[in-house]
Amino acid sequence: MLPVLLFAAFWAILGVAVFFLAVRPGRRAARRRAPGARRAAATVFAIVYIGFGVVLPVVFLTGNHRNANAQVGGLTLTAGEKQGRLLFGQHCAVCHTLAAANAVGKVGPNLDQIRPSASLVLHTIENGCVQNPPAPSSSQTCLGQGTMPSNVVQGTAAQDVASFVARVAGQE
Repeated sequence: MLPVLLFAAFWAILGVAVFFLAVRPGRRAARRRAPGARRAAATVFAIVYIGFGVVLPVVFLTGNHRNANAQVGGLTLTAGEKQGRLLFGQHCAVCHTLAAANAVGKVGPNLDQIRPSASLVLHTIENGCVQNPPAPSSSQTCLGQGTMPSNVVQGTAAQDVASFVARVAGQE
């Protein structure tokens, strides 16, 4: 909300400045003014221009980077979930769709639609899946159209990915 207000304030100040420049008296009256008035007006204009045109955008762009990486859809991510998002982007985003990771894969299931639990994601990461498993209740049964190898990521990394997916699936 603050950026919108500052943006509106910039244009309001600029509009007022242009108005006063337009209604000012002609050259003869300008000669009778104090000699430093023109310099003061130019200085104020330069300060406002630099402040709104350079400083504010830099402040917003650098100040928001840390917060933008720590949140997804309004949810604050833990350190493990942030690591899980990074790993998901590297290993899983090619096949799976997950809005929170900007992933639009077409082979694996859309994780936003099925909203899997962390245990299901971890189980699938560890065991992989095949389309026609040898037994109907096999641990390798797939939810999607593709085949997924087992142990795409392992250990804590697998837990981080599972935690991230379970937390953000269907949130955006």
